[in-house]
Amino acid sequence: MKSFRSCFNALFVLRVLATADPGSFNNSVAEQQAVLETVARVTPNKNDTKDEKSFQLHHVFNRAEETPMLIDRKDNVFIISNFKSKYPVLQLDLRLISDLVVAIVSATCGGVAFAFAGQPVITGYLLAGSIVGPGGFNFISEMVQVETVAQFGVIFLLFALGLEFSATKLRVVRAVAVIGGLLQIFLFMCMCGLTVSLCGGKASEGVFVGAFLSMSSTAVVLKFLMEKNTTNALHGQVTIGTLILQDCAVGLLFALLPVLGGTSGVFQGVLSMTKLLVTLIAFLSVLSILSRTCLPWLLKLMISLSSQTNELYQLASVAFCLLVAWCSDKLGLSLELGSFAAGVMIATTDLAQHTLEQIEPIRNLFAALFLASIGMLIHVHFLWNHVDILVASVILVIVIKTIIIASVVKGFGYNNKTSIHVGMSMAQIGEFAFVLLSRASNLHLVEGKLYLLLLGTTALSLVTTPLLFKLIPAVVHLGVLLRWFSTDSSMEIGYKLDNLRSDSGKQRIILMDQESHDS
Repeated sequence: MKSFRSCFNALFVLRVLATADPGSFNNSVAEQQAVLETVARVTPNKNDTKDEKSFQLHHVFNRAEETPMLIDRKDNVFIISNFKSKYPVLQLDLRLISDLVVAIVSATCGGVAFAFAGQPVITGYLLAGSIVGPGGFNFISEMVQVETVAQFGVIFLLFALGLEFSATKLRVVRAVAVIGGLLQIFLFMCMCGLTVSLCGGKASEGVFVGAFLSMSSTAVVLKFLMEKNTTNALHGQVTIGTLILQDCAVGLLFALLPVLGGTSGVFQGVLSMTKLLVTLIAFLSVLSILSRTCLPWLLKLMISLSSQTNELYQLASVAFCLLVAWCSDKLGLSLELGSFAAGVMIATTDLAQHTLEQIEPIRNLFAALFLASIGMLIHVHFLWNHVDILVASVILVIVIKTIIIASVVKGFGYNNKTSIHVGMSMAQIGEFAFVLLSRASNLHLVEGKLYLLLLGTTALSLVTTPLLFKLIPAVVHLGVLLRWFSTDSSMEIGYKLDNLRSDSGKQRIILMDQESHDS
């Protein structure tokens, strides 16, 4: 707020607690749908002279742009985005435009710098976000808006993953993905709950920390697997299957939080989780029927209308992805689950590869923006002041997660090499953990120093993910030298045979297409 000469005018404004007409102040108060709260209105002072202003770098990015702001008693900042006007006028949020420019340009610079250095560009995106974010030079004014736009990165990443979905390949790993994924979450919750109880803490806090730590980053891991072209490898399929299961389990964990926080009973929690499971099964059943009936006809229609250009087909693909994701979110599931399901639906048709080619540029842009927004959550000063504790916490988390995940995978008959691959790939804490942590904080389940510790550990673990992927080949090479890795198990052999059959089938289809084209 230093870039303004603040004029604080005490006034009463409306904080809406339920759905109401945004233009009807008196009606909302009369119907008891809102409460009155004293806030401060901050407006830019146009009378500042050049002599009174000292140049600071962040002033260039955080200009007032004539838009007043409101600050409540808890120092929450609200930006007025919908001015009351007699006639409809075009309104621009120039702050958001400026913030998006800063985020995209900084992510580009970070990616280019790390590409020149021969390092993963994802690290450049994360560090660029930390530099321009609130914990760095504070060039970003509207964090909520930027993070909301950046969520499209996760949506399109999972949509692209769904387009590459192979039921044949995942059928081999369904046991370790579903049962093993649930077992990992359960083991983390039991281990942390028991540890916290023995240390004299609340068991509910320990159970939450276990659920929190069990989450891995679908977006970040998927990006690395795609870069290394290992999504179709056995360890890649096991990793992807487990990550999808975790995404599905997020809704159940949200239903569990009120129980752990003491705001609802156990019966209500079980009822809520059962309702979510029934909703999930019904939602997937409806999508399965649509994918066999309406969707092929719709896609062929878009192709026929897009004979001159792919613009309409590209727009229709994006709209379909967002529509299914939105429906999933409205049903109490997640946007990520819906976007993945949309991709899987198109993957059952003959246009999966064509759709992927249309979506890839959009996916890459928003994925870079998403990773930069994750970097913005990293508070550089906090990390520096508590670097010893955070580094120790991250190392502990990586070691424990690698051991537990690798042990579970090993228990399903996979060899040491695949188990270590999967364990190290999923050793970070995922971006969904930020959402879980925020919800737990609102329920007063996690507060104070524990909240900051978990936040810092999550952010730092995401930053160290590129290093982990760089270490995997070295660990595998060391295992070969020490003869830790045995020959392929029956799981690996069966998976390779399935791959050979599917590849030969694809080649046969290509040859038939060529022969028909020649004739």
